Amino acid sequence: MDPVKPRPTPRLVEVGPRDGLQNEKGLIPLDAKVAFVDALSETGLQEIEAGSFVNPKAVPQMANSEQVFARIKRKPGVLYSALVPNELGLDLALACKADKISVFTAASETFNQKNIKASIKDSIERFRPVVLRTRQAKLPIRGYVSTAFWCPFEGQVKPEKVVEVVKMLSGIGVTEFSIGDTIGKASPDEVRKLLFLLCKAVPKDSIFLHFHNTFGRAVANSIVAWKTFGITGFDASTGGVGGCPYAPGASGNVATEALVSAFKAAGSDTGIDEAKLKAAAVGLFKHLGRPVGARPPK
Repeated sequence: MDPVKPRPTPRLVEVGPRDGLQNEKGLIPLDAKVAFVDALSETGLQEIEAGSFVNPKAVPQMANSEQVFARIKRKPGVLYSALVPNELGLDLALACKADKISVFTAASETFNQKNIKASIKDSIERFRPVVLRTRQAKLPIRGYVSTAFWCPFEGQVKPEKVVEVVKMLSGIGVTEFSIGDTIGKASPDEVRKLLFLLCKAVPKDSIFLHFHNTFGRAVANSIVAWKTFGITGFDASTGGVGGCPYAPGASGNVATEALVSAFKAAGSDTGIDEAKLKAAAVGLFKHLGRPVGARPPK
């Protein structure tokens, strides 16, 4: 009998400093953001989304991302990425020496209009020069696809629509795709249905899953994707901090420490230190004014 082939080690992208903090109403001190990123850099994580260069009027919490990038202690071997909405944001990200660039759209027209005031098609056309310049700079480029399972405005999103959006992004040169369960409603069966189609459209190594834990299924969804399809890319936020300003009812991202623990229990050590993750979360939540993992007050 042939030995069982071990599953590949999961690759975790820490999105707490950007996607995690963007939904916080009270402004977090610059020193606290820098300390959070620096603490995460010591955990064994290989990629940290350190900020975004969006309109500060739209997302006030990200207004000082330039200072964050300037002050963090970059650890060799760790990639520090940034989210940008357009070429102006890209200019700022490149000036700050971001290691990777991300753009963002959705699989729901209504959500996209409320989030970035553009249709899906128009948003992707807007990204074309951003992607071109990022590739010319020899930096990796990621495309976020929000509401890939359920939309707070349109309800359930068809897997075929998600695949269509991913193909559009791939067509303009995006090489990595973060597939978002923005309101945290996806079930393992819905994850299987989407991945069955998506893995036929793009290489599975280019797929990252971005689960929110609103209904408590984020860890189970991650394990299903890893065990059934060999997906290794997952976004997570230390302490489970997060949410989306444009998705009513969406709670935090899946906690990085929860995924690290779950994958370890399932037989795969990510090489990330759980104790250091928890310490980073404690340091951050002191500034949020609530216990680790607690949701922000409404």
